[in-house]
Amino acid sequence: MKVKLTFWKFVFLAFMAAGTYATAVRFIRGLGPSTNLNDQFPWGIWIGFDVLCGVMLAAGGFTLTAAVHIFNIKRLRPIVRPTVLTAFLGYLLVCVALMYDLGRPYRIWHPLVMRNPHSVMFEVAYCVMLYTTVLSLEFAPIVLERFDLQKPLKIIRSVLVPLVIGGVILSTLHQSSLGTLYLIMPEKLHPFWYSPLLPVFFFISAIAVGLAMTIFESSLSAKHFGRQLELPILQELGRVLFVVLAVLAILRFEDLFHRGMLRLLFRPSYEMYFFWLEISLSLILPLILLSRKSLRQQAGALYLVSVLVVLGFITNRLNVSITGLESAAGVHYVPKWTEVAVTGAIIAVGFALFGLATKYLPIFPGDHEVEMVEPVAAQPIARQGAVLENAAD
Repeated sequence: MKVKLTFWKFVFLAFMAAGTYATAVRFIRGLGPSTNLNDQFPWGIWIGFDVLCGVMLAAGGFTLTAAVHIFNIKRLRPIVRPTVLTAFLGYLLVCVALMYDLGRPYRIWHPLVMRNPHSVMFEVAYCVMLYTTVLSLEFAPIVLERFDLQKPLKIIRSVLVPLVIGGVILSTLHQSSLGTLYLIMPEKLHPFWYSPLLPVFFFISAIAVGLAMTIFESSLSAKHFGRQLELPILQELGRVLFVVLAVLAILRFEDLFHRGMLRLLFRPSYEMYFFWLEISLSLILPLILLSRKSLRQQAGALYLVSVLVVLGFITNRLNVSITGLESAAGVHYVPKWTEVAVTGAIIAVGFALFGLATKYLPIFPGDHEVEMVEPVAAQPIARQGAVLENAAD
């Protein structure tokens, strides 16, 4: 059987080849030859992007499962499974990325037995491990259905709501605690990003990114797999996203005002340019687009907003973990190509695993559900939400 080498398969193979070589350099020669990190700047893209951004981009898991299983918003059910899959893969790949950054990765199990409850990093490690376990159990029904294992499926479903509640608690703890990590360096982190409210900002922005990633993922899945786009659901997520972003924008500028930092917003500096890039992508442009009802009803506009929000908060996490620390460290960090290669390979693996899961597992609604939804697509947009809601009830 011939395997057709498409453009994207070639790109995937190129990323994997570069990532394999970079992995060999990392684990044979160590962190020094494989990164541009040093004692003055020990955390780079593997923490800033692979971990901070990776955890944030997987936040749709607790957001959507809470909405469906705790608040019983049934009309969001069609997009829960792909969202849980994204979150599960995201956390697994975060754990893989941590193995690269740890100086002695074979000791990653130490927090399990060497507890330090006074350490924020200990709390993050435990929450990530526990929430990854919760996500595996939330994902388990999809696998059990595929192999028609009814007894274990019944057991998992019977404890699904407590699992979701536990997952929301764990996510709330470690999404905010990732911001808490940077509260110990008030003299090092630039005042644009250092704030006593940093844990709150991290948590609220994770919710925003979770909603944006759901829109982004649903749009791409509909196009790539030839499925119908759940436009009424995405419109509702867009309305909620507008509220979340508005709350975060108010808090961010209130915080800058009370700390007397507004005067720095128009004083040219390296940090100022990155701050405005972050704010423009994550808050200003999405809020302008979402404030117009006509745009909130368009699939293309919602997709654009989701891309802006994701890119904006990726910039935010990199600003907190890299840009805001460079001046105090007296260095200008640029990741080595091997660091970028590892990150690119991890992302490529994530896309590949998502594609395989959707091919062999019941990730999207079944044929009977599609038949129930398809007639709605032909109706005017204004009526779609009401029809889906009545059908779900």
